[in-house]
Amino acid sequence: MMRILASIIINIGRLNRLVGNILVWLALATVLVCFTVVVQRYFFATTQLWMQDLYVWLNGLMFMGVAGYALFRDNHVRVDIYYRPATLRGKAWRDLIGVVLFLAPFCTIVWIYAWPYVQRSWRLMEGSANPGGMPGLFVLKGFILVFIVLIALQGLAMALRSVLVLAGRQDLLPPLYRYQQD
Repeated sequence: MMRILASIIINIGRLNRLVGNILVWLALATVLVCFTVVVQRYFFATTQLWMQDLYVWLNGLMFMGVAGYALFRDNHVRVDIYYRPATLRGKAWRDLIGVVLFLAPFCTIVWIYAWPYVQRSWRLMEGSANPGGMPGLFVLKGFILVFIVLIALQGLAMALRSVLVLAGRQDLLPPLYRYQQD
């Protein structure tokens, strides 16, 4: 049973690492598109409105897509004065409680409110509100659900890792998936 939990943790981590490593390149694309918009505006006195939409949308896609990866890497904000000095078991308990009391309800509430919002956008094939803006805003809004799924999966992996640690079986995980010792 513990090996199955370890396998689930590893596969969720692999998914979030894959998505994160791909979508992190959107940061470069965002900077390049934004730079192009600025050069067009100030040096050529012209602008392409769809490009202004594009760099905002790229940033939104990146943010939503890499959130699970950031959680995998422990890059989210936490109260370090309670977490950092904790023992391995203390960290496991804090993570397990955090996932159950905060992350799971957050994901549930966001899903409940986002689902009709995203559904409506897809049904209307919603585009930019700006004249001459980009079509396909519904795709960006769809990433709200991707965000929730990836963050919820990584939360599940965190909770399962906590269970492994509390059962004394963290050794079933490769080093990348274990709690990092300070």
